[in-house]
Amino acid sequence: MRADGSHYTILIRVDRMARLFNSLDPTPFRERDLDDDAERFIVEWAQEAPANVPIEIVIQLPKEEANTESEQTVTHAVQHNFEGRAAQANRELRELLREGRRALIIGIPILAFSLIASRMVNNLSGAAAFSRVISESLLIFGWVANWRALEIFLYGWWPIARRRALYRRLASSSVTVLWN
Repeated sequence: MRADGSHYTILIRVDRMARLFNSLDPTPFRERDLDDDAERFIVEWAQEAPANVPIEIVIQLPKEEANTESEQTVTHAVQHNFEGRAAQANRELRELLREGRRALIIGIPILAFSLIASRMVNNLSGAAAFSRVISESLLIFGWVANWRALEIFLYGWWPIARRRALYRRLASSSVTVLWN
């Protein structure tokens, strides 16, 4: 992996083109998923790339497999794989945000009820220790009911959005095939 001023290069050496692809995927090469190890290798190195530099993926294959169709197949398959991963991450993000909205729809009324009930307990009972415990417990219950929604909207969506951006970046990266 090398980074010069113009681009960040990820170099993959493969002894057979078929090793680049998932052997359990029955679809033609153009639509096939990358092998898990190959994809993980590319993603890990891409995470190290500076954000403002384009990524170039260089795949070295044996000369015996050299032809124009193989080069186009590999290029298309790599880009297709990461486009699919970006779409999958986008679906995950939408589902997570949908779950956050559902949790909020449930949590906000519970919080409102808890705040009102806590205030009522305080007003009716005064400063008694038992009523104070009940009042604080109601407040805690109301905030705990919103825990999942807050976790999603404050922290949960960032990793998925970053992964989606990385996959989009890889899908738009230039793919070069070299024959050795």
